[in-house]
Amino acid sequence: MKSFVLAALAASTSLAAPAWAQAGPAESEAADAAPADIVITAARTALPANALPLTIDVIDKAALDQQIAISGSVTDAVSTLTPSFSPTRQKLSGSGESLRGRSPLYAINGIPQSTPLRDGSRDGFTIDGFFVDRVELIYGSNALQGVGGTGGIVNQVTVGAPRKEGLGGRVLLQGTADNGFSGDGIGGKAAGLIQYKAGDFDATVGAAYERRGAFYDGQDRRIGLNLTQGETQDSKTLSLFGRFGYALSSSARLDLIASRYELEGDGDYVAIPGNRLTGMPTSAIRGTPPGVPAANRTESLALSLTDSDLGGGNLVTQIFFNRSRDTFGGEIAPIATFQDPKIDPTGKLFDQSQNRSRKLGAKFSYERAMPGFENLTATIGFDALVDKTEQRLIATNRVWVPPSDFRSLAPFGQLNLALFDKKLRLAGGARWENVQIKIDDFTTLASAGSTFVSGGSPKFDDVLLNGGVILEPWDGIRAYASYAEGFTVPDIGRITRAVNRPGQDIDTFLDIAPIISNNREIGVEVKRGPLDASATYFWSSSDKGQLLIARPGGIFDVQRQRVEIQGLEVNLAVRLPIDGLRVSAGYAHLLGRYDSDSANPDGVVDTDLDGTNISPDRLNLSASYARGPLSAIVQTQFFLSRSFHGKANPDQRNNFEGYNLTDASIRYQTRFGGLSLSVQNLFDKFYIDYSSDTRLAAENPVLAYFAGRGRTFTLGWDYRF
Repeated sequence: MKSFVLAALAASTSLAAPAWAQAGPAESEAADAAPADIVITAARTALPANALPLTIDVIDKAALDQQIAISGSVTDAVSTLTPSFSPTRQKLSGSGESLRGRSPLYAINGIPQSTPLRDGSRDGFTIDGFFVDRVELIYGSNALQGVGGTGGIVNQVTVGAPRKEGLGGRVLLQGTADNGFSGDGIGGKAAGLIQYKAGDFDATVGAAYERRGAFYDGQDRRIGLNLTQGETQDSKTLSLFGRFGYALSSSARLDLIASRYELEGDGDYVAIPGNRLTGMPTSAIRGTPPGVPAANRTESLALSLTDSDLGGGNLVTQIFFNRSRDTFGGEIAPIATFQDPKIDPTGKLFDQSQNRSRKLGAKFSYERAMPGFENLTATIGFDALVDKTEQRLIATNRVWVPPSDFRSLAPFGQLNLALFDKKLRLAGGARWENVQIKIDDFTTLASAGSTFVSGGSPKFDDVLLNGGVILEPWDGIRAYASYAEGFTVPDIGRITRAVNRPGQDIDTFLDIAPIISNNREIGVEVKRGPLDASATYFWSSSDKGQLLIARPGGIFDVQRQRVEIQGLEVNLAVRLPIDGLRVSAGYAHLLGRYDSDSANPDGVVDTDLDGTNISPDRLNLSASYARGPLSAIVQTQFFLSRSFHGKANPDQRNNFEGYNLTDASIRYQTRFGGLSLSVQNLFDKFYIDYSSDTRLAAENPVLAYFAGRGRTFTLGWDYRF
């Protein structure tokens, strides 16, 4: 059976072709006709993408579904298609995953999914991709969506309102198996969406349930579980979605969007230690780990009022509520951080932590051409966000990260001037960010010396600037240069819980000051005829950046040091003379360094960022075919070797040797739905994932030395009605 499947895939993918923002068979002609006219909602403007001095990509629904069928998640899809995005950990935690060497801001319809005060790194798993219509990627530091986005923005735009009267919808059934078709490696997914429209009212409701089995590597060995940070394998997920809209007029709409996502580990396995010296990865056997399995739950509610023709302009307003609860696994040893001799003098105290966060926010923007000067488009807006976060130890009911309040108020304005029949554009603006962080008095855990810390309410404000020039002498050919500042707060939870020196006061504790990063880039794009090509070079820096520093026992601390990153991104896609056939290539080169003199920083970057903080260089190659009822793809990712050098003498055992992975998928549309077969890691390559290979001391080395997934099959059927 397996031989037949592989032979069929090899035959089909010899025709195949690229996936990057590749439209489906019915959509490709329209997508190729006017790619510049796509409106990027994350950019907070109705102007098309080619009017903005930004590097922007869009993963459409067809490409997104194709990639999720291969790899299983939106995060993996984005990583696969974006050379400057780090390889994912294939875990629930995205700690260390980055875009252009910095943390991206994950958003759903513009609602931030991150927990800025205590980053649980679960923001890539807050909605099932079945409900996502497209993903908008804005590269580089910017403040378009407020806090976060120092590496860029990953905005997941959910299913839109139905356009046709009556009832419609979509169903999906999938089954997944490892290369050996092991009983515990079988997984499945069922999802459904119903849409109804009657006059001015419309409703969309849906549910998706997925059960994932154990993962196996390229040597048919069960992959170890990260019981502390959390897993997607050996888990079950339930995602609920609802959208209810009412057309107030031909241009105005009121929309209420609600979602709930919960992923829970099944707790069926315990870890078998690996051995880095012999190359033996961490594995797992049947067993019951202590405590409650790691889990992730996110609930979101948003009400928006939009009017595309209010006083000749475009009004967008939104109020939202978002609540998340991230449960981490626990163990007795080696988590010495949780030990307290007053509770258990034997040093065998068990505990585990849980992040609790809730956000309430509002967004307002109004954009229109200036009366009497239609070539000048102006945008004014105001954002407000209140976030309350804490991290508790739920087995003993102790506070690890004290309740922390974050408040942000930010008015902003943008201008976009079109000159010479839109061949030249000047764009720029400013955002005045006003932040207050409030933390009451607290005492750290015994492992940090039971240190008393005086609370406080420090305030920070800064004007964040952006500006750029776009030159488009001919349709489809443009060059741009830009400067943009991004803003976020450091992982305050990691910082405050690690305080071990008496006499500290939150009002004067400089390590919690916001991170101001900047992004300078120049780019060239050609989108004409069969050619779609781009090249971008960027520089990014922050005077008090954030570095994750590994400590024994799987705990990371934060250091605030100067960070500089620069990189080159090149993408090329060509439609070949064979109708429906495209080939593409993407390359990213990243170089990041930091000031290693943490005790007496001199502002000179002298040491390479390690694998926890920057991704390897990468080359992506793919070929795709989409014509009539048939579509197929084959893609290969080459993760290139990387060595770490500098004044701080990085451990050379963390150097990365590189590896490459090939995936493939084929789909055929019938009158009774579409049938698809997808294969991740087609050649069943054995490899140690980038995160594990470059984190020698980051976690218990024998329990966190993970191999990547081996050959994995996914068979799917979807039907629209």
